Parts: sequence; structure tokens; C-alpha cells
Amino acid sequence: MAALTTLVVACAPAARPLVGSPTRAVLPPTTMAPGAQLLRFTWTYKDETFEANGDGAVRAQAPDRARLDFFLKNGMAGGYAILVGDSLTVPGVDLVKRLLPPVPLLWSSLGRLALPPTRDTTARIDGDTLRADLGVLRGRDASGADGRAWRLAFGGTALARVERIEDGKVVEWMSRRRGGNGQWQLQYVHERGKRRLAIAVTDTTTVEGFDDAIWRRP
Repeated sequence: MAALTTLVVACAPAARPLVGSPTRAVLPPTTMAPGAQLLRFTWTYKDETFEANGDGAVRAQAPDRARLDFFLKNGMAGGYAILVGDSLTVPGVDLVKRLLPPVPLLWSSLGRLALPPTRDTTARIDGDTLRADLGVLRGRDASGADGRAWRLAFGGTALARVERIEDGKVVEWMSRRRGGNGQWQLQYVHERGKRRLAIAVTDTTTVEGFDDAIWRRP
């Protein structure tokens, strides 16, 4: 059992010490876009035993509601998830449960920071990139944190990456960047589980609102 545990931990890369110059800069706002938006996207997923792709949509309602619908390629069945605050509901088939990251990283894909409370924060700036570590940092950063920590990276004012770090290892992460079409390109990786989900937003539309029925949980 001890050997197996060592092997699992080794699959996650070590968190490097935080780079850049120390700063007391305030973190940029990390809330959802105001109002309601409909985002259409394509997605691909792969792990050690399964891979799939298709398209989907996110209906996002500020300040803290989102519904995600995933459809398999060639019109096959898919599934959906409802995210309200810290609560994630994934009814029906296991496909969507397999795809999605935990709630804090799922929110970060929409530019909203929703992390559990942490004791310490340290930040450094490197060019136009601001990085911050949150957790029990023991006077250092997430690479030497006591237990779980989070590392954030901002490109300008936009949330670009969130990492979950445990005992100095990067266990999983979510990244965001603008593609050539100006839409968001998202990637979620679980290093230990060898799971990868890539989402390419193809269209973003601001709408008046959504029917309350889409938020109802079965």
C-alpha cells in the first residue's frame, strides 16, 4: 500500500517556487460577467480508459448560477449539470460526472473565483502576470504549503489559471486563454487521474435571461 501511494503521488508534478517580484497588489475582480450569457462550445475528453467529444452550451447567470449541457458527437445522448453557488448537481448518466472538475475549478472556467477560505496569501508579479498562492503557506508559497493550497495566475486582469496543490504537488488545474477568434479556450487536467477536458468556446451571446425551469434539480 505504501508503494502504491508513493507511485500515485509521483504522477503529479512538483509545484515550483513562486516566481517574480513580491507585490501587495490587490487581486483583480473575479466575478461572472453581469447579466445572463449563453456560451456555445466544442469539447474533447480523454482519460486512461475512455475518450469522447462533442459540443455543448453553458447558460450563465450572474452572480453564481450556471447550467452546462454536453452532447456527444453525431447526435448521441449527453447530459447536464447545474451549478448554483457551491452546489453542483449532475443528474442522470455518469458521462458528465466523469468530465467535470470539482466546483472551485469549474467556477474558474467562467472567470469566477470560489475557493474555500485560506489562512495565508502571497503574491508575485512577473511582467504582466500576477501570481498568488493561498493556503497554509508556512511563510513560503504553495510549493512548501502545509496540505492543500491554491495557485492563481492572472494575465493582466483576466484569471488565466488555477492550480490545486497538495503537499507540494500540482494535483489538478484549469487554464483559460483567448483563442484567435477572441473566445475562451479552456483546459482542465487532473494530473494524478490522467484526465483531460478541453473546451473551445465558439460563440458568446448576451441574453435577457433564462427560464427558471433550467435551474430546477430533479
